Amino acid sequence: MTISSCGTQPAASAPIADRWAYLADVPRGVRAGAGRLVVDALFRRAVQRLPLRVELPDGTTFGGGVDDPTSPRMVLHDPQAFATRVGATGLIGFGESYMRGEWSAPDPAAVLTVLATDLRQLVPAPLQTLRSLVLPGRPARTLATRAGARSNAAHHYDLSNDFFALFLDETMTYSSALFDRLSPAPVWDDLAVAQRAKIDRLLDATGVGAGTAVLEIGTGWGELAIRAAQRGATVRSVTLSAQQQRLALARVAEAGLTDRVSIELCDYREVDGRYDAVISVEMIEAVGYEYLPGYLTVLERVLAPGGRVAVQVITMPHDRMQAGRATHTWVQKYIFPGGFLPSEELLAQLVSRHTDLELADRAAMGQHYAHTLRLWQDRFTAAADRVGALGFDEVFQRMWRLYLAYSEAGFRSGYLDTLQLILCHRDPAELDGAVTR
Repeated sequence: MTISSCGTQPAASAPIADRWAYLADVPRGVRAGAGRLVVDALFRRAVQRLPLRVELPDGTTFGGGVDDPTSPRMVLHDPQAFATRVGATGLIGFGESYMRGEWSAPDPAAVLTVLATDLRQLVPAPLQTLRSLVLPGRPARTLATRAGARSNAAHHYDLSNDFFALFLDETMTYSSALFDRLSPAPVWDDLAVAQRAKIDRLLDATGVGAGTAVLEIGTGWGELAIRAAQRGATVRSVTLSAQQQRLALARVAEAGLTDRVSIELCDYREVDGRYDAVISVEMIEAVGYEYLPGYLTVLERVLAPGGRVAVQVITMPHDRMQAGRATHTWVQKYIFPGGFLPSEELLAQLVSRHTDLELADRAAMGQHYAHTLRLWQDRFTAAADRVGALGFDEVFQRMWRLYLAYSEAGFRSGYLDTLQLILCHRDPAELDGAVTR
């Protein structure tokens, strides 16, 4: 096992503090007022045809689910502030309104699933064309340059290993599991087995076994590297998270695999060598639109003749990806700075245009992610006191619960999907070069 870095290490993350005072300020002015009126009218009209029950502070209700007691409930504690925030900054305002407590729901994921299912109809097409003019653009500081990528990774993954351990299973795997069944719904005791099944499918698909050289781009907390090494492979894993590297190294040592696994603080752009298998699980979402061609060419460059690449990726519809590519979202502002979800169509275009790789296998597992997120949400909610004891206040916890619910709804509605894509060289016989062992 090697502790190394092929680049400057990121600075330590600032401690979590009370930094939410700005949320008390609801946007004001003529534009904010006009936006509030538009959002209020659009929201009421949209909800009337949706299986949703919306409750106001005076006890009145509206929505297509008013007469159905099983319909998800959305409670507007401050309807005016809610509509004003959404009118001013779209989904950023929607999320900030939840963080502020201006709306709530007994089951946020159920409410968000209803909204996500009807997402294309919530805003009329003429207004959608104004999206880039009205909504905030992406801050330049979050672009996934070498420096930006390190900062973005630290913002999320360096919160605290203890924090993530409160809602992840024993494998410390922070990506979609692959369950052997979805009905009846998986329970907590199924999760670790399903996470290992997901990893094993990737290792099987890329032929990882005794004597193979493996490159993992995006270490997580080390479970994939450990399982690959247990098969007899030699693994080089790279990450941008100092916290993840620290715990992953400890887990590798505990497993007795220090001679087979190296874990480095290293940007994917700086990786060298050739490998029989290149595996990247839900890391591509941090690459950014501008850098996707370069990321894919790195995969091609480091793949040995006859080898295979496995990429597990979260995808979204191509038209929605194009519409929102230049805007700043709530998830990007608060959860994953610089994050970008590609469409499967975009990935296919870029692979064809920029590499000699081709698709060898594809598996979709979006509904598996919905169940994974539900289990994480339940665990996180149950651990509220311990999360607070780590220094994460109630606003942060509301933010994180919304993020988990928001993500679950995306997969449950089918708006988002998760794919395992297996790639190989079109003609490996034409390639040469030694494999890094």
